[in-house]
Amino acid sequence: MIETGLELTESKKKIAAAMDHISPKRDRYIRRNRYYYKDMIKFLKFNIPEGSSILEIGCGTGYLLDALNPGRGVGIDISTGMIEQARGKNKTNPNLEFFPMDAENITLEETFDFVVISDTLGYFEDIQKAFKELEKVVHPPTRVIITYHSFLWQPLLKVAEWFRLKMPQTRLNWLNKADIMNLLQLEGFEIIKQGRRFLFPVFFPLLSWFLNKYIGHLPLFNRLCITGFIIARPMVSAPVNNNDYSVSVVVPARNEMGNIENAVKRMPQLGKHTEIIFVEGHSTDNTLDEIKRVVEQYKEERDIKFAVQEGKGKADAVRKGFAVASGDILMILDGDLTVAPEDLLKFYNAIATGKGEYINGSRLVYPMEKQAMRMLNIIGNKFFSIMFSWLLGQSLKDTLCGTKVISKENWERLAANRKYFGDFDPFGDYDLIFGAAKLNLKIVEVPIRYRAREYGKTNISRFRHGWLLLKMVFFAMNKIKFI
Repeated sequence: MIETGLELTESKKKIAAAMDHISPKRDRYIRRNRYYYKDMIKFLKFNIPEGSSILEIGCGTGYLLDALNPGRGVGIDISTGMIEQARGKNKTNPNLEFFPMDAENITLEETFDFVVISDTLGYFEDIQKAFKELEKVVHPPTRVIITYHSFLWQPLLKVAEWFRLKMPQTRLNWLNKADIMNLLQLEGFEIIKQGRRFLFPVFFPLLSWFLNKYIGHLPLFNRLCITGFIIARPMVSAPVNNNDYSVSVVVPARNEMGNIENAVKRMPQLGKHTEIIFVEGHSTDNTLDEIKRVVEQYKEERDIKFAVQEGKGKADAVRKGFAVASGDILMILDGDLTVAPEDLLKFYNAIATGKGEYINGSRLVYPMEKQAMRMLNIIGNKFFSIMFSWLLGQSLKDTLCGTKVISKENWERLAANRKYFGDFDPFGDYDLIFGAAKLNLKIVEVPIRYRAREYGKTNISRFRHGWLLLKMVFFAMNKIKFI
């Protein structure tokens, strides 16, 4: 039974009374500013898959919640008038429920995949207390999405209110991005992404589209955008020596005959069980025979499997390996062993303790062994690091390190959403990076020492693959940044 009785302070009563008065006109204001709300829905839909469970705090008449098409949607608002409007508009939708409720005293008894607080923080009397209340409705996978208006737009927003172009607001506070992020962190939330969007909130054919889709995302211009956003997750705390998870290590191996036995001998025991999966990629140096020999020789000591690619490329090999993997955590270790198998313990600790949800190796921190990476490759990696950190909204120093780790659960979510990007990546690195960014997974990099090969030669073509990566940057701009 949900208790919805409201016990409000005098300040909150004034807010509620003002919203009750406006509630019959609320949808009229939304229609007047449909261009703004269309962009807001587009942004939220990009981050929230249809069918998710969503709590919207400050739901008003339920316009946004209904547009997101949740499998389970709950809206709360301090205004009983707004809630009555929301219930009346959505009475035929069994997936939506609305309750009069104070954000600083949440009485719901369920958790949600997403919590949305859209342009509502200004009405809270005690924002820190409201963030504290979120503990009742979140669990580790929950993402909290907050949007707010930029300080720079306050004078223009007031003018819009005077001309009745925008709903009048009775604000209790006006916090900037740093204030909001600080309060989230104080109450146990970790920031995944933050940024700005929507430079030109008035519809003008072609011009509005060009300014908002492209110019507004560029440095300097981005600071002028009206909408700020923050995406956060609950901080996860777990013991460092957490052995609750099983691990599958996928080793793509094409012409790596001389590295196969070393990969097994040097592989640490990870979690409660470690499974090694070699995926052979049409080698010309008897790699497949060597894999079979090693599997037979070490079958009493290690859990080793192998598969043979039908297709080509590392991406195909990784997907083949992940498809047969049984572990809770999935790891990629390149068959050239330029990343030491012993370093996988660092990756395991990072994901098992909740420090990150997608763990990426970084070769660009420690000094490299001579000949480990050519200078042109280093320059290219640094360029792509800058570009992808901007594109993803999360810092990423080394986009091409082959060692990557993700939970099987998140890999299955990523694969289910792959249609958004399509099958575009022969390496597999960007399929994982873009997918993790789209799911708002917390990306963490683990510095590793990159070593020179002891056997064989690289399969990377600097110029051909470099051109392909550059095309991926422009591809990602339209799929992730320019939305």
